[in-house]
Amino acid sequence: MSGRKETGEHFSVIRSSLSTEFGRLVGAAKFSSAPHRKAEAMSHLPAQASASEGSWSGRSVLVTGASGFVGSWLTERLLGCGADVSIILGHWHPESPLVDRGTIARVSVHVGTVTDVEFLSSALQKDAIDTVFHLAATALEGAAYQNPYGTFETNTRGTYSLLEACRLIGGVNRIVIASSDKAYGKASALPYIEDMPLAGRNPYDASKSCADLISLSYAHSYGLPVAIGRFGNIYGGGDLNWSRLIPNTVRRLYAGQRPVHRVSQNGEYSRDFLHVSDAVDAYLAMASSLRSSASYGQAYNFASGDESTIEEVIREISDLMNAGHVAPEIVYSPHAEIQNQQLSIEKAKVLLQWHPSHSLRSGLESSVDWYVSYLSKRASGKDPQGEPSARRINAVRENFAH
Repeated sequence: MSGRKETGEHFSVIRSSLSTEFGRLVGAAKFSSAPHRKAEAMSHLPAQASASEGSWSGRSVLVTGASGFVGSWLTERLLGCGADVSIILGHWHPESPLVDRGTIARVSVHVGTVTDVEFLSSALQKDAIDTVFHLAATALEGAAYQNPYGTFETNTRGTYSLLEACRLIGGVNRIVIASSDKAYGKASALPYIEDMPLAGRNPYDASKSCADLISLSYAHSYGLPVAIGRFGNIYGGGDLNWSRLIPNTVRRLYAGQRPVHRVSQNGEYSRDFLHVSDAVDAYLAMASSLRSSASYGQAYNFASGDESTIEEVIREISDLMNAGHVAPEIVYSPHAEIQNQQLSIEKAKVLLQWHPSHSLRSGLESSVDWYVSYLSKRASGKDPQGEPSARRINAVRENFAH
């Protein structure tokens, strides 16, 4: 671990082919002597702290998918807990909170793909990784439907490649796999419970079913310390995937447009929603549980435990934005999705002592506040995070260069 804490190693970058601009930005990182900085105050993160957060200080942690919505929240929480965080970065996303808030300067960056076992093994060994959070995925169902091959490559092959790398090098003590309620597929009865069959049919759903089964196989066949989290629809400030229900609804109402209410040919969709800060608590709780081998190969559901229709969510947001008089635009979904989803969270409550701290209303209140602030700053020509993006990126480059 001592080599990990030396500043020159902390900002090391393992290269692979990526965009010229990203290569230029992180290129100086390899020889950086910039001291490791503790996480800055994170006003966007929840005040509630996990009971196990003190155990992360000085621990070497790898996060895949760190540039994504949930991954960026998890990365910042881990940094705030004192962990030494490494990330796998396969794509350059300049609007990602990871870049925009300068978080990328506080982690060890490994540039490459989660489907490359040799690359992953090198990253795990170089930073003496103790704990892995695997969040890298094609996460949008529509995108997965349009690109099934890429979805199976990232979501399924990416998972077994990471697990194989962990098996080959040994020494990784905790592996947490991000999954979804979509892995269950269409069930004859709700709520989903963890021992139900995994029967996803659409590309995204099936990719998660496969990844879960493979993860369980590695846990049971090779004793890998794996836990799987099957999450409902995660939402919250910082999610800039504007095709998703909540950010899309807020943005349209902010612009004076009618919100889009997607329905199927069979009627209303319903989902089980979870605020992102509660999801981060869930990831930390799963990792902590893996101190006991009895937890290896366990899967847990995480959500609010309550089913909400799309209409109800739109109505809540409209009320919060004083736009209850605006009638939604009804749009039929272009492809089949699971009609209704609800998760039982009893197992996580009992075994992990986890419970969601946000109701749908309170979570939407904080989310709407975040988006309105973001959109207001963007409309005024300011960087939504409070500093011009060019200056922010230059600051990151200076951290690497010095």
